[in-house]
Amino acid sequence: MGSNLLKEKKGIIFGALNDKSIAWKVAEKAFEEGAEFTLSNTMVACRMGEVVELGKKCNAEIIPADATNVEDLENVYKRSMEVLGGKIDFVLHSIGMSLNVRKKRVYHDLDYNYLQKTLDISAISFHKIMQVGFKMDAINPWGSMLALSYVAAQRTLYGYNDMADAKALLESIARSFGYIYGREKKVRVNTISQSPTPTTAGSGVKGIDGLMDFSDRMSPLGNASAEECANYCIVMFSDFTKKVTMQNLFHDGGFSSMGMSIRAMNQYNKSFDNEDVSTKY
Repeated sequence: MGSNLLKEKKGIIFGALNDKSIAWKVAEKAFEEGAEFTLSNTMVACRMGEVVELGKKCNAEIIPADATNVEDLENVYKRSMEVLGGKIDFVLHSIGMSLNVRKKRVYHDLDYNYLQKTLDISAISFHKIMQVGFKMDAINPWGSMLALSYVAAQRTLYGYNDMADAKALLESIARSFGYIYGREKKVRVNTISQSPTPTTAGSGVKGIDGLMDFSDRMSPLGNASAEECANYCIVMFSDFTKKVTMQNLFHDGGFSSMGMSIRAMNQYNKSFDNEDVSTKY
């Protein structure tokens, strides 16, 4: 049962693919909280059928678009304002893809054409979404622009590859554009640094199962689920966070503040109990 936190608010949600994706959960929660919105994803993703199911469930029109294409984004905003009957109050960027990860290219042997695509799709697209919205004056004052990030933007995590570079760029874009959008339009821009989550994109990261287990054991509150992340996104879209902007907000059960937990220390000590003396140095 919702609390009408987003009553009369209008939005655009980019990146809902299937019921594992955070954007999908956000759409369900936003609908429950009284929002009206459109959904956007690539033409291929829209043809897969699952997004159509979400659109019906949330009474949301689906607008196919390549988020790296400015003309497509202009159409998303134009059509969204037509369908929703006015300017937009919130936008979610839940977009990420790395061909280097998909093709199992390790970080010290990247394909640079793939890297450019990683950065364009996973980070620069957020700049394009904001720039188009800014130029079209499509966002209401006190609107909320939000993108999903990960702690690999600040720390080296095995297997996350060039997506770490993309997330670092994403967070920088949020700060830089957040200053301008806030100053000129009173629009807030933030990123949420979520726990590792078994989405379709996340599942492609090397060692994701081990990473999730490690993060869950290290975090005092455990990993945050996709549903819990969706709840946080709703709060960031609501009027309760009107003065929060240019922030990277960790939503990871405390993992980002941890150095060593007692569970990790105990496991670390166990690993040396039966160690051969000859391997110690």
